[in-house]
Amino acid sequence: MNTDLPNTLRRRSTLVYDGDCSFCRRWVARIARRDLSGTFEFVPRQTDGLTKRFPKLGEGDFDTGMRLITPDDAIHVGADAAYQIARSLRYWRKIAWLYHVPGIHGLTRSAYAWIAAHRQSLSRDCDDGTCKPP
Repeated sequence: MNTDLPNTLRRRSTLVYDGDCSFCRRWVARIARRDLSGTFEFVPRQTDGLTKRFPKLGEGDFDTGMRLITPDDAIHVGADAAYQIARSLRYWRKIAWLYHVPGIHGLTRSAYAWIAAHRQSLSRDCDDGTCKPP
């Protein structure tokens, strides 16, 4: 994948996800199907040159969740990224406001952290027992 993208693509937000995780790939596919306006660019974290393109990505632990990098280079992680995605997609934006209900924000972050830690065991391709939670 070419990481030297034209500036026109940087007007989109970039969703960086674990390309080795089938659970993650399934969710990215769901998001992509709903991204009718091309709001997002989808890039696996295993892409060569990714940290050269986004140096701040080298500072965090990717096991904490996906990253959403907005055109102004803000980075949203995990549940915060999911919220930003939801508020950008038709139909999902109708429920995105729930993220700001008292108590829901913390609950959503906790749930996302659990899912991120167990994403390999939540994958459908782990029937052979090779995927184990960390």
